[in-house]
Amino acid sequence: MSTIPDLFHAIWVKSSYSQGNGGACIEWAPAFASSGAVPVRDSKVPDGHVVTASSSAWSAFVATVKGGDL
Repeated sequence: MSTIPDLFHAIWVKSSYSQGNGGACIEWAPAFASSGAVPVRDSKVPDGHVVTASSSAWSAFVATVKGGDL
């Protein structure tokens, strides 16, 4: 059984912290969060590499960003 999610039909959501000016933005595929894996990619390179974080690691990352600690 493969642990790599099939992202062909993934719906990507841009970070709410993105100003839409072509800067450093990430996108994530929220539909996969319930499976325990959250795919993340660079919005400027949509056909590039995807990093997958565990749901708990992603939640911790988002909380850190929202807290202004990054």
